[in-house]
Amino acid sequence: MKRWTLWVPLALFALFCAFAGWQLSRPKDEFVESTMIGKALPEFDLRAATADRPALATRDFLDGKPRLLNVFASWCVPCAAEAPQLEALRRRGVDIVAVAIRDRPDDVAAFLARYGNPYSRIGADDLSEVQLEIGSSGVPETFVIDGKGIIRYQHIGDIRPGDVSMLLTKLEDVR
Repeated sequence: MKRWTLWVPLALFALFCAFAGWQLSRPKDEFVESTMIGKALPEFDLRAATADRPALATRDFLDGKPRLLNVFASWCVPCAAEAPQLEALRRRGVDIVAVAIRDRPDDVAAFLARYGNPYSRIGADDLSEVQLEIGSSGVPETFVIDGKGIIRYQHIGDIRPGDVSMLLTKLEDVR
């Protein structure tokens, strides 16, 4: 047997270790960004999540008016934390619609009664189908949707006070 063939397994192992070390040294990416950015919302027609707000469908985004689409759940702690920022956006004239994920109407109503209701419409996504179709990987997430129903921006995680002006700018950019 040739001598160089004895070194092949060692070289392969060294390559594997180098690759593993390179992967471990890269910063951790905790967010799964939507592949739907720049694409039209998928077709959906959700029933109303609460009795006091209308349902939500794709056609509601085609009126020429940009808006925020907030994906939330009553059982989501960060969703409660972002409630004051959503209310601040609503007071500044932002139309915010929502998709309630895997939730019961009574739980959604109790959540909104406790933390406020900045939404003009709320659709119930019982199986997370719409959530997955728009590229959302968790709650809360907020999307900037232009007046033609195109997803223009995705904000992953809860909206913090410092994010309010950035979201207002993103909305203004799609007008």
